[in-house]
Formats: sequence, C-alpha cells, structure tokens
Amino acid sequence: MAQYNFKKIAVVPTSKDFVDIILSKTQRKTPTVIHKNYKISRIRAFYMRKVKYTQQNFHDRLSQIIQDFPKLDDIHPFYADLMNVLYDKDHYKLALGQLNTARHLIDNVAKDYVRLLKFGDSLYRCKQLKRAALGRMATIMKRQAQNLQYLEQVRQHLARLPSIDPYTRTIIICGFPNVGKSSFINKITRADVDVQPYAFTTKSLYVGHTDYRYLRWQVLDTPGILDHPLEERNTIEMQAVTALAHLRACVLYIIDISEQCGHTLEEQVSLFESIKPLFTNKPLLVVLNKVDIVTLDNLSPERRKALASLEANESLKMLQMSTVTEEGVMEVKQEACEKLLAYRVDLKLKTKKTDGILNRLHVAVPSQRDRRTRPPCIPESVLKRKQESEMAVTTRKRKLEREIELEEGDDYVLDLKKNYDLPEEYKYDIIPEIWEGRNIADYIDPEIFKKLEKLEEEEGLKMAAGVYDPPDVKEDISLQEIRALAKEIRDKKSIAKQEARIRKACTKPKLPRTSAAVERGRSVTRLRKQMSELGVDMSGTEEAHFTRTKSRSRSLSQPPLKKIRTESLARSRSRSVSKPPRDEMGVKDLPMKRKLQNIAHKALKKQVVKHGRKGEADRFIGTKMPKHLFAGKRGVGKTDRR
Repeated sequence: MAQYNFKKIAVVPTSKDFVDIILSKTQRKTPTVIHKNYKISRIRAFYMRKVKYTQQNFHDRLSQIIQDFPKLDDIHPFYADLMNVLYDKDHYKLALGQLNTARHLIDNVAKDYVRLLKFGDSLYRCKQLKRAALGRMATIMKRQAQNLQYLEQVRQHLARLPSIDPYTRTIIICGFPNVGKSSFINKITRADVDVQPYAFTTKSLYVGHTDYRYLRWQVLDTPGILDHPLEERNTIEMQAVTALAHLRACVLYIIDISEQCGHTLEEQVSLFESIKPLFTNKPLLVVLNKVDIVTLDNLSPERRKALASLEANESLKMLQMSTVTEEGVMEVKQEACEKLLAYRVDLKLKTKKTDGILNRLHVAVPSQRDRRTRPPCIPESVLKRKQESEMAVTTRKRKLEREIELEEGDDYVLDLKKNYDLPEEYKYDIIPEIWEGRNIADYIDPEIFKKLEKLEEEEGLKMAAGVYDPPDVKEDISLQEIRALAKEIRDKKSIAKQEARIRKACTKPKLPRTSAAVERGRSVTRLRKQMSELGVDMSGTEEAHFTRTKSRSRSLSQPPLKKIRTESLARSRSRSVSKPPRDEMGVKDLPMKRKLQNIAHKALKKQVVKHGRKGEADRFIGTKMPKHLFAGKRGVGKTDRR
C-alpha cells in the first residue's frame, strides 16, 4: 500500500496561468523566425514542431498533477475515508477524471492538426492551422478552471494535515468535547494543542510524539464527538470516527467525572456504548479525568450508578487522572503503552511470520543427570578475590580524593598542587608569565612597590603645601572694560537679528497705497513745483490727469472686454513692428498663414490620432508586443539589438 507525503504535491496553477506558462514556454523553447521564401516542407516542419511541443507540455503538466494527487484506492483506508470526509470522494475523483479527459482531448487536437499541417500549401495556411491548434488547446484548459481551483484548495488543505503513520504504534484519545483530551496530549508529548474552556476548540486531528521503552509512540488528539446518529455527525466529528475505525491503536476514552464539560455522566456513558463497535479488536482504557475536583470515591450514589455498567465490565480497566495536578497522567500513559505492546505482540504471533523466526530459535534445557539439586552459587575464587579487594581498600595508606571530599563535605576545596612532584617550598610558587618568549618577572623591579609608596608620600606633601593650587590673578580695569563692551556688542547683535526677522515676516504693507502716498507727502502741487524748479515748463498742465486711475469695474457704457482685448492686441502689434509674433515670422500674407496653420494641424492630428496619444506632448508608447517574446532567436549575425 502506497505511502504519501502530501506536502510534496506541486502547486496547481489557475487555468489562465496554465495557458500563459505553456504558451510562453513554447515561444521560448522553439524557433521563432520563418520566412515565406523557405521551402514548404521547412515551413510545415516549423509549425508542426510548435503544435507538438505545446501538446507535450500540456500533457506532461496535466500528468504531473494527476500523478501527484493520491489515488483513493491505493492509499491506506484511514486516509481514503479522511479525504472522503473532508473533500467529498466523488467530487475529488470527478475533478481528476476531467483533467485526464482534457489531457486526451489535447492529444487528439494536436494529432488532428499535425495531420492537417502536412498538407498546408502556404505559410499563411500553416500559420492559421497552428493558431487554431493552440487556440483549441487553450480553450480546453480554460474550461477546466473550476477543477483546477478545487484541486489547488485540496492541495493546500492536504499540506496542512498532520503526518499520521497508520502503521506505527498509535494512541487515540476520544470523548466528549472539553473533557481534557488536548490537555492530556500536551502533558505527555511535545505537541502544543490549543486548550480553551469551551467546546470544539480542537476542530481537526492533532499528532504528538512521545517515547516509552526507547520506542517512538504516536498520540492522536481527535475532535470531540457528540452522542447522535452517524449520519447526523458533522465533518469535525467524522474525523475522529474515521481515526477510530481504521487505525490499529490503543483507545483512551476520557470521561469528565466532574461534569464541567456540560455533559452528564449518563450522556458520556451513552456515547461510549454508541461508538463501542469502533473499539472492537482494539485495546481500550476508560480514563476518569478532573479528579482534582471530585474523585470516584467521593461521587454520590446516584451519579455512581451511571458508571455501574463500566465498572461491571471486568475486561475494561478504569483509571483516574488530573491534567491540572498531573496526578495519574504518567500511569495512564504507561498502561496504554503496555496494553498496545502486548496487543501488537499477540497479533504478530498469530501471523505466519513468527513461525519462521521460532523455527530458527532453539532453547537448550540441560537434562538432569542425577537427583541432586544444584542451586545457583558464586564460586569460591570469586568470593576470595572480592574479599582481597576490600582488604586492599581498608589497608591502603593514601586516601582517594573522592573519599576526602565525602568526609569534608561542604568544606572541601580541590587542591591540585599538593600532589606535585616538587619540594614542599616550591609547590605553591607562582607560575611564571611569559610574553614574547620572555619571563615578565625578570623585568619587574622587586622594590617597585616601595618606590611607589615614596612617590605617593612626596605628592601628598606637595598637595598639602599648596604647590598645585591655581594662582590668584586679579583682573585689571582694562580687561573689565573690554568684557563689558563685548557684552553690549552681543546684546545689540541679538536685537538686530530679531528686528531683521520681524521685518522679513512683515513683507506686505499694512496701509493702502493712497494713505501711504499721503504720508510720504506726494501731491500734484508738489510735483509741479519740483519740476518747475528743475527748469521744466509746466504751463498748460493745470488740466493734466495726475489723479488716481479709475477702478477696473466695467460700467454698462463701456465696451465689452473681448473688444477691448482685440483693440489692445492690434495696438500692441502695430506698435511692436521691430519684432513680429512667432506665428507671423516669415509669412508674406494671410493666405500663406492659413495654409501653414492647416499643415501644422494635420501634422499634429497624425501624431495624436494615429498613435493614440492625448496630445502632442504625450510621449508614451505602450509596448503591445514585448521584445523578449516576439523578437525571435538570435541568429549568427550581429547582436547589437539585444
């Protein structure tokens, strides 16, 4: 029976990505340059190669998807039923079957069009046949969009499933929701299952691993099961039922004796009786959990009656534990492992494999020569040697370091130098410190510490005498004046900076221009007076318009704004004769100007309309055909286009 690693299934692309990948690969891996002056046989071969290559890529990719997904008839019944519960067996088989049909259809399309390409009589006919073939293959794949999407979801969910080995030593934990199954698996394994004080916290199968007797054990935490008919159970419950039905394992049925899970003891015993057929031919243990709240002996007689049917069954063993205080947890684990080991040994003894092993074993039992009893004994030579070794220990003069350590206890200090093979006065000498091949002790003055003490005494006397005290320097009057002057300069500088900052911030005038002009003393009389003083004849200027200009608000009697603008434009053009406008430079007359405007308009229209631009300033050129896909393969010539 095949073993499957669901995490190695390749990613299933969407139909659009599928087609893009295959067609892009065809473009990259096959020749892309063909000319109409080639021989017709060469043209046919060129396009036949394209069709065959595309068909082979579709075929290989679909075959990989079909082969990667597990076949329900080949895998273990546990995985087959689990996939039926999670993904619906009929839907799963139908999706794979339709992909297989699509693969055959693509093969037939390629075969038909290759046959037609053999009779293509021109480059155009062959190219159209190739396009039709690739188009039909792409259409077939686009129709498989839903199947590919469904299989990708199945692949993602399969990859998240725990790796459960159906053939190894397994312990299954089952029972009502919130009875302590996940807490138990967290205690005995390295698993980290979420534990919450509400029902159906565990929604899928969880696997933990533990060691017992140097063997690896697989512990399975199942979702909680409710007591109702099989056909009414949901997907979460059916996962537990599937594991119980197909895995050859030891089953731990956990009962919450404190009834804090929200279900009475009668309901829990009723569920045990309803799923009892799943426990047939499997070692079974009933575990009473949460004994830290109430024990079996402290139960009232009415509640104890609910467990009477379980206690009456002699083949059924009941154990007590508490996952909070860890009381009885290890005992439950050991009992489950021992039961499963004995069960697996019995199964192997019943098979024919053990006969061949037993035939190779021979246990020799010596026959009795006489009626004398010969009990087991230790030879005298061994006893004598043992006594001699004990005597040698007692008579030994030197004590071992371990014996000294045991005698002194906490006062013991390890002294490694006392056993050196040196005279007693040399044993505790300081080991010389070597630097660059020389002993540092040879370069140290033995009286250096005495000299250091003398230096410290001299320094102390000097400090007491005030040798190092700073001298009293009295500032003269000139230095004080300079400092005061520097302070004034700094203050004025800071004030100037602040005033400049204020002037910079206040850039707009606060008063209107008229009042500002009045304040500055501007008037017509003053202007006429100043000009006459300068020798300018100001006679006849009494009626001159020195007054303020009129407001720009247009009255009803004024001409329209457009007329004013055209008149001012004409006046400006008539005045600037030296430099004509740009649109009139080099133009003789009005007809030529109109002709040039039409030519410019047509040129602009050609750029805008033909190239699909927004205006003459639009420089965007959309790359409709990427060069790396449509430029073709490099020939033997120059490579500057790359």
